[in-house]
Order: sequence, then C-alpha cells, then structure tokens
Amino acid sequence: MVTIYEKREVVRVRPATAADGEAIRVIRNHAVATSTALWTDTRQSPADAAVWLAAHLARGSALVAESGGEVVGFAVYGPWRDLDGYRHTVENSVYVREGSQGLGVGGALLGALVEAARGAGHHSMIAGIESGNATSIRLHRRFGFTEVGTVREAGLKFGRWFDLTIMRLALED
Repeated sequence: MVTIYEKREVVRVRPATAADGEAIRVIRNHAVATSTALWTDTRQSPADAAVWLAAHLARGSALVAESGGEVVGFAVYGPWRDLDGYRHTVENSVYVREGSQGLGVGGALLGALVEAARGAGHHSMIAGIESGNATSIRLHRRFGFTEVGTVREAGLKFGRWFDLTIMRLALED
C-alpha cells in the first residue's frame, strides 16, 4: 500500500476489488470519450467492464487509488502479447479521475504497479503512450522507463492519426 496526500486528504493505493468495478469503468469511459489515452471509441458496458476487471483481479494486476472513500484512479498491467515467448513482459495502463490529475495519484499508482509486477516475477514492463502525451511520458521516465521507439500514425481517434511512443522498464536487475 502506498499513501500520498492530495489536497490534505490521504490517497491510498490498494489492490482493486470487484466492488471497484463501476468507479473504474467511469474513469475508463471518460478517457475513451475525451482523450487519446485509449484508442477506441467503444465505451465499456457494465458487463464488459466486469469481465475485463475479473481477468485483472484473477492475476492480481489491478490497483486503485482512493481518497475520501472514493476511487480517484486505477492502474493495471496485463500481457503485452499473447504468445508464450512474451509471457514475462507486461504492459501497463494508469488512469486518474478528472480533477485528480497533477496531484501525485498517477505516480503513486505507477510505482505500486511496477512493484506488483516485480513481485509477480515479470521481466519487463512496456508502456504504449500517445506521443503527444508529455505528462505520461515524463511520469514513466521518472520511474526509469526508457523510450525504445515510436510507431508513426499507429492509431486513429477523433478523425486524426496518432503516433505511439513505446517505453520499457526492466523489472529484474
């Protein structure tokens, strides 16, 4: 568990539970509707969100940040690719609720997620970030991620093509 202080309120990072599903879905769907963080236009239904979260809960790869009894962010890691050769490499996702950005929530979540992946014995963690998202790239650099390349015009959203910056962190020494 990681504790930080947000506007004088304690923010606590803990393992997610199924009861956090709706709060996670709301944060995720807001990102789908308003940002280029997720390159999809499809919002999760409650049923789809429950299935998605259940897979993360089963492998212990979902965390939430809460403040004042409310979920203010979540982070997950999952398989980077489905083939056996990639089984020790995971990809991360970190999302912070609107109005809670810039307060250290993302850093607390990413730090705890990296430690959880290390503890689970993974070898490396990948981040795929929209290249114009300087805040996320800076956050990942702070935790030791390095840029390994950029895929030009990798995704389409809001009628525009976006580049994808790939970053990697070694989880083993």
